[in-house]
Amino acid sequence: MTQAQSLKPDTLQLSAQEADALARGEHGNPFGILGPHPDGTGMIVRAFLPNALGVEMIDRESGQRLAHMEAGQIPGLFHARLDYEVPYFFRIRWPSGVQETEDPYSFGLLLGEMDIYLFNEGKHRRLGHCLGAQFMTVDGIEGVRFAVWAPNARRVSVVGNFNSWDGRRHPMRLRHGAGIWELFIPRLKPGESYKYEILGQHGLLPLKADPVALATELSPCTASVVADPTPFEWHDDDWMAQRKERHSYNAPLSVYELHAGSWMREGGDNGRLYTWRELADRLIPYIQEMGFTHIELLPIMEHPFSGSWGYQPLSQFAPTSRFGTPADFAAFIDACHQANIGVILDWVPAHFPTDPHGLARFDGTALYEYEHPFEGFHQDWNTYIYNLGRNEVHGFMLASAMHWLNHFHIDGLRVDAVASMLYRDYSRKHGEWIPNQFGGRENLETIAFLRHLNEVVHEEAPGALMIAEESTAWPGVSKPTSEGGLGFNYKWNMGWMHDTLHYIERDPIHRQYEHHNMTFAMVYAYSERFVLPISHDEVVHGKGSLVNKMPGDVWQKFANLRAYLSFMWAHPGKKLLFMGCEIGQWREWSHDRELDWFLLEHGNHQGVKKLVADLNHLYRSEPMLHEYDCEPEGFQWVVGDDNVNSVLAWLRFDSKRRPMLVVANLTPVPRYDYRVGVPEGGEWLELFNSDSTLYGGSGVGNSGMALADVIASHGQPASLNLTLPPLGVVIFKPGTRPE
Repeated sequence: MTQAQSLKPDTLQLSAQEADALARGEHGNPFGILGPHPDGTGMIVRAFLPNALGVEMIDRESGQRLAHMEAGQIPGLFHARLDYEVPYFFRIRWPSGVQETEDPYSFGLLLGEMDIYLFNEGKHRRLGHCLGAQFMTVDGIEGVRFAVWAPNARRVSVVGNFNSWDGRRHPMRLRHGAGIWELFIPRLKPGESYKYEILGQHGLLPLKADPVALATELSPCTASVVADPTPFEWHDDDWMAQRKERHSYNAPLSVYELHAGSWMREGGDNGRLYTWRELADRLIPYIQEMGFTHIELLPIMEHPFSGSWGYQPLSQFAPTSRFGTPADFAAFIDACHQANIGVILDWVPAHFPTDPHGLARFDGTALYEYEHPFEGFHQDWNTYIYNLGRNEVHGFMLASAMHWLNHFHIDGLRVDAVASMLYRDYSRKHGEWIPNQFGGRENLETIAFLRHLNEVVHEEAPGALMIAEESTAWPGVSKPTSEGGLGFNYKWNMGWMHDTLHYIERDPIHRQYEHHNMTFAMVYAYSERFVLPISHDEVVHGKGSLVNKMPGDVWQKFANLRAYLSFMWAHPGKKLLFMGCEIGQWREWSHDRELDWFLLEHGNHQGVKKLVADLNHLYRSEPMLHEYDCEPEGFQWVVGDDNVNSVLAWLRFDSKRRPMLVVANLTPVPRYDYRVGVPEGGEWLELFNSDSTLYGGSGVGNSGMALADVIASHGQPASLNLTLPPLGVVIFKPGTRPE
């Protein structure tokens, strides 16, 4: 056994300058002085363990003592010399007990040069398995490899309970030229909380959470957590194999948007949040009953403030711990897929919050954000703006998107606030924005990012949907990048939403003057591929719930609501409805309480719920209502100009040119003997009537069938003489009524 030798002081001691930097936590090259260092005849080993009472070196293979390490010139510094190199570990005596661990500074470089190159070029697609905290085995030793990008830091350390949050204990190695700091901490396990202590150019920064953390502490705690690397066992092969076909543009797409923390809670309003697995048990049967094809979750990436609803996320790779572990979230997705329900996530690449433990001035400089506030700060939202023109930030956000799509099998991303990303002068006054290099208002870096993002997603996650929340007239949002577009699959039709809500909120007596608001969307309906959204934004901040937007007494409010939803489902475009609208909730949505499920004890609310379910099942089963959602061949006006009676009628067609007739009477007056042209004679079945008593209506209608007369009308060779229910929508198709 090789014993430590008695040595001259100057061969083991550090220079006063280095020792002082180590003691003050300012040494930027710990691997240069700590760990094993050959000295010609053996090796010198140094360890800096503040507050340790003593350290012994133990032979890793035999378990015998190699050396008792001597104290150095500063408290906590220990050293020893061995005659030859040998694998070892430390036995450290702390005031609280004895710890055995390998020397973190005895391990070599860990990140591969290709990983570093791809990150610096913004091309690394699997950052969640490269940077951050990775539980792994190195040289036969289990532990956690940490890696973080902080190119302008003077020193970066990993801190946590495992080192008493002392940044002097585990300073990291800088990979020069890459700006990445790395360190392997042996014997650390999944579940450990940690942060980074960063010494910037002007001093110590607030402790920082890991930008690439895969798990986090439960809010309001803010530390990152070493994630369990155990692969999740998926059972959704059939869904994933069929996803591209399910997501074709001629397939039905009806989305139920929900906030996971307020859809339903154990015990009601102030009750406990359900875990992902518990939520799946309750939500999946409900979605199946209601007939929606997909759910869309408000952002579930970890976020510090619950009142942001997730739209100010700080951990772009970690599901919030509010509902369980990452494995619990994967189980939720898996259960949805096995029930043939797709899952779309809201994803926020436009901005991030200013919380000091987050990305803000991460290494003491504007690293993830633009430096100048005219480019890098959102005045409306009090947030920072990602500098997507920087390779590393571009790649960071692209890798985040791919992490959700590939690692968690997410079926699509609804990209938030795209309009704010496209324009440098978005919500800014004159003189408060910086033009692009050509003097224009377009954010060229973001445009390039969005195009690249969509190209990568369509290539590497076949069948995944990319949906833009974009509220301006930016051309080609949903056109392929090869045709000069941004490359999204769909764009939210904010114009349709604003116009139709403006109309339906009016007293019916005034609707004749607002008729264009219900027809104008068809002027541009096929300029993009659209989703018709009634989202969370329309039922908060004093806007009132959807049913409370409706005029009139209680009966008229519900009749208006039923008619409006029916109009929406029969209109070209995919569908999105926020939770609570389908039960006619009176109160505005609040993230702090569950939906008012007790309302379903009353007939009007039961009626709206049944109506939405029937609309979904009709929309999915009848190709006339979905095959040509995005093509002009699928729509034809029959009555578009009867503003005096507030009546609208149109035809929908499928790929076989089979017709379906939709007629809406948007006044509370029944209309008898109202003639509507149709393309063929014979019987027309009344498939749907929003005024049915099943839904809480008055039951005015056509007894389930109408016979077309050979009387030309509205440019059609035949016509139906119909009874139009008050504030009602009726839907017909040719066919013989079954016995």
